[in-house]
Amino acid sequence: MAAELVNVGKGELAATIEKGGVAELIKPLTKDIRLLNTYVAGTTHIRDKALLDAITVGDILKTQREDNRFDRKAILLLNQDGRKVGYIPEKDNTVLAALMDAGKLLKAKVTKVSSAGQFKNIAIEVELVDF
Repeated sequence: MAAELVNVGKGELAATIEKGGVAELIKPLTKDIRLLNTYVAGTTHIRDKALLDAITVGDILKTQREDNRFDRKAILLLNQDGRKVGYIPEKDNTVLAALMDAGKLLKAKVTKVSSAGQFKNIAIEVELVDF
């Protein structure tokens, strides 16, 4: 379905906000712009391996800036429950952190999941949610 504006009456507006939130109202106005392909860094430090095992292709990971003493530009990746999955790699986070610091919304879409022994490799596509 193409992005389109929908005429919502006064009574329907409150119901739409209550039902799906403001996100549902602006969804037709958003466009995802692919910025780069990378991977989830730091998965070896996640203690709950079941959390990583539950990640599948197509999952959307939330991005969140983190005050981190090792990396001033750290960007956390969180699953839909808000649990830490890992980070955007430091080599890729300079421009992404600047975008987020300027108020831009980023998300990461899982494109591939593979395992090598105990190591879980999660490939992601980072997108800018443009309004």
